[in-house]
Amino acid sequence: MAFKATIGLEIHAELKTRTKMFCACINDPDEKTPNLNICPVCMAHPGSLPVINKEAVKKVLLIGTALGGNLADYTEFDRKNYFYPDIPKGYQISQYKYPLVSGGSLADVSITRVHLEEDTARSQHVAGLADQAGQSLVDYNRAGVPLMELVTEPVIHDAKTAGNFARELQLLLRYLGAGEANMEKGEMRVEANISVSADENLGTKVEVKNLNSFRSVERAIAYEIERQTKELEKGGTVVQETRGWDEVKQVTFSQRKKESSHDYRYFPDPDLPNLKIPEIQEFSKESLKKDLPELPWEKRERYRTLGFLQEQDIEQLVSDSELSNLLLQIEQILVEPALIKTAANFILNDVVGQRRKDPTWPLPDATFLAEVVRNYQNGTMAAPQAKSSILSGQMSAAISDTGALDAIARKVVNAYPQVAADYKGGKESALQFLVGQGMKESKGSANPAVLRDAILKVLQ
Repeated sequence: MAFKATIGLEIHAELKTRTKMFCACINDPDEKTPNLNICPVCMAHPGSLPVINKEAVKKVLLIGTALGGNLADYTEFDRKNYFYPDIPKGYQISQYKYPLVSGGSLADVSITRVHLEEDTARSQHVAGLADQAGQSLVDYNRAGVPLMELVTEPVIHDAKTAGNFARELQLLLRYLGAGEANMEKGEMRVEANISVSADENLGTKVEVKNLNSFRSVERAIAYEIERQTKELEKGGTVVQETRGWDEVKQVTFSQRKKESSHDYRYFPDPDLPNLKIPEIQEFSKESLKKDLPELPWEKRERYRTLGFLQEQDIEQLVSDSELSNLLLQIEQILVEPALIKTAANFILNDVVGQRRKDPTWPLPDATFLAEVVRNYQNGTMAAPQAKSSILSGQMSAAISDTGALDAIARKVVNAYPQVAADYKGGKESALQFLVGQGMKESKGSANPAVLRDAILKVLQ
């Protein structure tokens, strides 16, 4: 019997804003001192009142615009009640019935909704300290940080598609300046709802929570599909539950019975006003569209129209904003397709290669790189000189001294008498060979055009 897997994703991503979601505390995900960025509001002290972060609302609406979703005319915030040490209020301020964004799609995956809520604090489980062994500590710096939640439709059927969707969402968030979405820092967390069935009906849903790398997303989904399939094949049943992912053992494990929405006892937060989105000028569709940059899929298409970039090169440029911005500046300076192609080759080979060796190496200035490309293209600079110039940030001067190059020309022609004879016999490619040997002799420092003239003079 054939079984079909169906997957829906729930992805949380922290938004890059100046302050937290409902208070004026600094939103700093890299703060190392515990409980520094806290106040009576995010710590839920009696009498403290939340205020909506306008910047966070706009970022979610911008994301919805990029996704082609429907932006809400009306929205409200709700209290989602559950009890963990990392929830200071005993409830989380979230959105339930009226999300900011409904519909849309990304990477050919349909989206159900995108809404805005606040993040929890960070629990740290202590081991090995004599006075704290077996205890858990809570750092409330993260409590109240703006958190976007995106929910897809259950239309994914394999682990690879799920992983690709998560990668594309991370890229989009970075393009929009909405968030860095570093999974290793917990700035983006993926939860996968997976079911397996033998017909078109959905099977029993199992949620795998807090997947913190793209590899974990794909491996956990693949494992869970296999686990559920084997259970059904032997006549068993799949239990609806929440499971975790053990990165070491490469298996999922049971955590708890899955809650339903009514377990959270949602109700509108009485301390926060309802929002009528069209009444806020900067939230208008026209204003949001103007704020959109070139999006990842638009950039891919533009690179394809250039006609000389391989798909892997396109992905390299699309996924690295610094490289793509450098090439964009080069395109605007050089304009001519042949020159842009040469610049792209230098970027994808020499610049990328140097950055792999030294990630702190600063990218070359676009104007400087354009000048190197022009010198290389017109023959006044050889490839080794061009590379040396790019890596050093200083223009390498080519040897144009006719005396020095005449000596190299004579040496090369004398070393290859048969090649010289071939050229005299009408074989044009023989001249290029001799020039190449002369460049080797000069260790790449000769002006290729002047060297060519010197060799021709010797041959004649």
